Amino acid sequence: MTNNVRELRPKVPETEKITVNLGYVDLGQVDLLVQEGFYSNRADFIRTAIRNQLERHADVVKQSTVRNSLDLGLRHYSRGDLEAAQRAGQMLQINVLGLATIATDVTPELARATIASVSVLGALHATPAVKAALADRMR
Repeated sequence: MTNNVRELRPKVPETEKITVNLGYVDLGQVDLLVQEGFYSNRADFIRTAIRNQLERHADVVKQSTVRNSLDLGLRHYSRGDLEAAQRAGQMLQINVLGLATIATDVTPELARATIASVSVLGALHATPAVKAALADRMR
């Protein structure tokens, strides 16, 4: 096996951790459904409940995504993408429903010079310095 194999782009986690506070009775009911075998664990119940609600409101989500011109899914902005925008004299409007990533080699100065606004419904992965540089442009 060769030692010169390297990862071209860091693997991005496919999930984001959230915390949910539930009342004791609701939590007990979830535990009861897990105990009875309806769900494998609490997280499985919560993921299923969220998917069911998203499916229930799918038309509203689709209409809003189109109306707000949101890129759906994963959107990665590399240093090359931002440098190309800078050469073209363009400012990017980042509008993502899902995960937006800005490459780790993007400097705060390059980000400020090329990104006019950032609106992410989901998660934004960027270095703390780039996030700080764009703080006044985030909606």
